[in-house]
Amino acid sequence: MALLRATAIVGANTLLSRVLGFVRDVLMARALGTVGVAEAFVVALRFPNLFRRLVAEGAFAAAFVPVYAKKLERDGREASLRFAGNTLAWLMAIIVALTVLAEIFMPAIISAIAPGFRDQPALFDATVLFTRLTMPYLLCMTIVATLGGVLNANYKFAMAAATPALLNVVMILGLLFAVPWFKTAGHMLSWSVAIAGIVQYLWLGYACWKAGLRIALPFPHVTAATKRLLKLMVPGLIGGGMTQINLVVGTIIASFIPGAVTILYYADRIYEFPLSMIGIAIGTALLPELSRKLQSDPAAAVAVQNRAVELSLFLAVPATAALVAIAEPICLVMFQYGKFTPADAANTARALAVFAAGLPAYVLIKVLAPGFYAREDTQTPVKYAVASMIVNTGLSILLVWPPFGLPGLGFVGIAIATSLAAWVNAVLLGIGLRRRGHWHTDRRLLSRAPRVILASALMAAALVPAALWLEPAFRGAVAGRIGALAALVVAGMALYAALALLLRAESVGELRQMLRRRGGKKAETPAPPPSDAP
Repeated sequence: MALLRATAIVGANTLLSRVLGFVRDVLMARALGTVGVAEAFVVALRFPNLFRRLVAEGAFAAAFVPVYAKKLERDGREASLRFAGNTLAWLMAIIVALTVLAEIFMPAIISAIAPGFRDQPALFDATVLFTRLTMPYLLCMTIVATLGGVLNANYKFAMAAATPALLNVVMILGLLFAVPWFKTAGHMLSWSVAIAGIVQYLWLGYACWKAGLRIALPFPHVTAATKRLLKLMVPGLIGGGMTQINLVVGTIIASFIPGAVTILYYADRIYEFPLSMIGIAIGTALLPELSRKLQSDPAAAVAVQNRAVELSLFLAVPATAALVAIAEPICLVMFQYGKFTPADAANTARALAVFAAGLPAYVLIKVLAPGFYAREDTQTPVKYAVASMIVNTGLSILLVWPPFGLPGLGFVGIAIATSLAAWVNAVLLGIGLRRRGHWHTDRRLLSRAPRVILASALMAAALVPAALWLEPAFRGAVAGRIGALAALVVAGMALYAALALLLRAESVGELRQMLRRRGGKKAETPAPPPSDAP
């Protein structure tokens, strides 16, 4: 399957999920604001998400997909499904034990990840309760991650990519119809997370059954493939853990600043939209493609890597430019309703603009890391993740934490540290691939990247005065706000597309070529365009 076609499938479903996620966040902001119950629920949601990102988007996926794909190629479908079933049995046993321990020691855990809440007993108790309610979601996500990995390795991307949308659907329905049945909206949302996990499991279970991928659950036993998976996962868990420590460090420091936990959450939600659409979508499609190419045509794997980097920059750089240029209009339209004040929107916009500066780095991490994972090298990215974590922690302390913090910087310092740490990680990944001979930037990529940057900068320069001209609309009625933002977004996209074509950052013919499928088998990759084309 063509990389761009697979990316489009994942991206389209991710778009659906993110649009629904925005609807969910708007309803959350309106119902909760940025303090009190809102902060309690954001922390409660973040804790199981730390593990979800390790499992669904981190160490497990990075290790499981290459091992499963290799077993599928060498030993056939039945053997690969037996491996998947045994893997799932082990994961479920481990996650059940972790969940039970977390439920028991939750007060201590919350004291560690949100120490600023300890001086507010009501807020602390609510956070403990909400996190206990959301923890069962982790077990469901373990199953979902395994089933999704099996589907992706078999080039069945659509239903797996649509799975995250179900969480948003359940939470939206709860916010619209179920809040009066609960003590607070936070209680309802916490229950809805657990329910959504069950719905997602049933959804992917049906997807596997429909695709003829029947996974039996045996008693956990050790096999050569299991040992290989564990060997690959342990470094990835450490590396992924370092990435998640970055988030924990931010939460710890933000818990001492009223409203900062929620403000950073909403800013993070906006910039994660293009990250998911671009980085995660391309990375999801790229990993199985690289894994299989390395078995048959290693030289082609380098070309695939270059085109993935090119495509990611073509999409991520203009997204960054737009988020920086119109951060405040976006936040005004998305969140300023109900308990979410104009000051909250302005603060969220400040954090968003800084987070956006790190967006290309995060996208490149998602695209470059598979270059190691596909070669079953999970140790090298760990070293880079540790370096990134050290940078993030050190900068967060220096910029924010008293007595070192710069006066007036506050939560923006956390965003600065996060973005700079991401760039450190991305640069190290690129250098590491080059030094090992796994990747080299071809002439086409070196030629296209500056043109993408120039086109994006010109687009941003045009968006700033346009946003100022439309400012009265952004502070008016809801319909006017939405219309003004939609006009800005459409105009920005059209302008960037025109500039990109004018500057030859990409061509219509090449996009069509990448979209076409070559050959008769789904597993086949299209022959890459000439790598030296300018």
